[in-house]
Amino acid sequence: MTVLAHGVTSSDADDELTRDALAVLQPGFEGTTAPAWLLRRIGQGLTAVGLFGRNIASPEQLAALTAQLRAERDDVLVAIDEEGGDVTRLEVRGGSSFPGNLALGAVDDTGLTRDVARELGRRLAECGVNLNWAPSADVNSNPDNPVIGVRSFGADTHLAARHTAAYVEGLQAAGVAACTKHFPGHGDTNVDSHHALPRIDADLDTLAARELVPFKAAIEAGTKAVMSAHILVPALDPTRPATLSPQILTGLLRKELGYEGLIVTDGMEMNAIAGTYGIERGSVLAIAAGADAICVGGGLADEATVLRLQGALVAAVREGALPAERLADAAARVRALASWTRQARAAAAPGAQQEGSAPGIGLAAARRALVITGTAAPVGDPYVATLAPVANIAVGDETPWGVAAELAALLPGTASGVYAEGAEAGDVLAAAGGRTVVAVVRDEHRHPWMARVLDALIEARPDTVVVEMGVPRATPRGALHIATHGASRVCGTAAAEIIAGA
Repeated sequence: MTVLAHGVTSSDADDELTRDALAVLQPGFEGTTAPAWLLRRIGQGLTAVGLFGRNIASPEQLAALTAQLRAERDDVLVAIDEEGGDVTRLEVRGGSSFPGNLALGAVDDTGLTRDVARELGRRLAECGVNLNWAPSADVNSNPDNPVIGVRSFGADTHLAARHTAAYVEGLQAAGVAACTKHFPGHGDTNVDSHHALPRIDADLDTLAARELVPFKAAIEAGTKAVMSAHILVPALDPTRPATLSPQILTGLLRKELGYEGLIVTDGMEMNAIAGTYGIERGSVLAIAAGADAICVGGGLADEATVLRLQGALVAAVREGALPAERLADAAARVRALASWTRQARAAAAPGAQQEGSAPGIGLAAARRALVITGTAAPVGDPYVATLAPVANIAVGDETPWGVAAELAALLPGTASGVYAEGAEAGDVLAAAGGRTVVAVVRDEHRHPWMARVLDALIEARPDTVVVEMGVPRATPRGALHIATHGASRVCGTAAAEIIAGA
């Protein structure tokens, strides 16, 4: 054993290095109870865990799971991707009780956004979750964006900025740390970074005036974390995606914007990183660039992945590819946020949590977000035809959406069918018989087949009702057109109430 300066031994330094390498990871796992390997690693210094829909069966089960984790480490960060709206993990099997960002942006009441975020945060805190990978601060400037869309507050920069700030304030008022994403802005892309590496060719002036404004607002609002995007922005760094770029994470986010909180990467197993750099090298480069926490576990959720990444970070320090000071700084930021969440949990006593409760606010917000065009008598004999696109990975295909179940709750005789690309209007009309067709679409403007089916339906049946549950870009048509600005359960309920005349 070698004695280093100030009485620190080489063995001590090695132990600290391995603990720091473990502390910067935010891994996932399989199952609704914590596996033994995860509890063991938490005891060894793992400071954060990521939860996904597969880990959640009910609020009671989730509370028991987080208590199990916290029994190993009282300040463990329990993170989740709970945006509300289309992206929900708390209610992955039934649909969210909250509208998403686009619906809140459509209402444009920052007080409402703050209250919705606070209620969502209250429910997370009750279940023991203390870090939410939300909100999305991306300005959805590209209408063909396949992965952001309704997850954005909108295409207007300043609207997105004021609602991002309100969301951060509301969420953190409930004692849950916000993680504003996807820096420096994922809105102007037409590629999903789950599949490939997107590129944004905006110039510096455009980036400063559009993409960065909501992130500045989030920083001013005190966001505890920021998530990096796996996107290439040549005006900022011509060679490396933001997650791996010192110019973007350290130069821009830290130095120019003055951000001091935690920087979390987007999922490292996403193909934009895994398919280009690999997750081990990508993780080393991300920490070296200025990231503090490595998110992994959406697809790779086992102990072997944790050990691979921990080993890659330790080896990089020993080989001189990653300064030990940078890894130590990253680990310290993770632990600092963990300490904040423990204090926030202690401050938010159960009585205070209940006092701020607003259980019906999600449906109330969804009702306010509706944009209704045309008039029609209440439909008494509906046939709901859901024209369903392939779900993107962020949303997932396990969460139900639409208005069929919600309308059936109001009108028990409702019939329905789901149609994919390749379907024809004749298929819908044959199934509907003499019933009134309620055609439900999601981002019609991005799916020409939906537009063709709708046009033919309306020509054959002018009384067709159209419900757009994505970004409303097409000209409203049909006897009645309802834009919900999202596909969460409460958005479907709000639309169904209008259709049924409830």
